[in-house]
Amino acid sequence: MKDNWTLKVFILTFIMATLFSFITNYLGKFNNVILILCILIVILIGIIFDIIGTSVLSCDIDILHSKASQKLKGAKQAIKLVKNASQVSSFCNDVIGDICGIISGSLIAILVINLFTTNISLFNVLGASLLSSLTVGGKALGKKIAIKNSNDIVYVVGKLLAIFSK
Repeated sequence: MKDNWTLKVFILTFIMATLFSFITNYLGKFNNVILILCILIVILIGIIFDIIGTSVLSCDIDILHSKASQKLKGAKQAIKLVKNASQVSSFCNDVIGDICGIISGSLIAILVINLFTTNISLFNVLGASLLSSLTVGGKALGKKIAIKNSNDIVYVVGKLLAIFSK
C-alpha cells in the first residue's frame, strides 16, 4: 500500500491534538476575558481552514494554470493544492476543524467552571450550544464565501505557501 495518507493523518492529528490539549490546559489558568478571546480565535481558525478546504474542492485549476504561465508567485503552490484537493480538504476540514472543535469545547467547559459555581450543567449546555451555533453558522457562511471566491482563496493560500517554500 503506497498511499499511507491515512497513517500520516492519524499521526499528525495525534501530535497536534496532544500539543493543543497541553495548551488548552495551560489556558485555563488565564482570566476569563483571555479565555473568551482564545475560544473565538480557535473558532475563527476552524472556519478559515474550512474555507480553505472547501475552496480547493471547488477551484478552477485552469485559472491557476493561467497564473502559473504568467509566472505569478504562488500559482504553482496553488495548483499543487488543487491537485491534492482530497488530502488538503481532509486536512483542513477534518483534522484542523475537528481539533478546533475539541479545543473550543474544552475551553468553553473551563470557562463555565470558572464563571459558575451553581447550575454548571445548565451553563455547560448553554455554552456548548452557543459554541456550536458560532462554529456551524460561521462554517456555513464560510462555505458560501469559499465556493464564490475559491480561485482567489486558493491563490492567496498558494502565495502564503510560496513564502515558506524554497
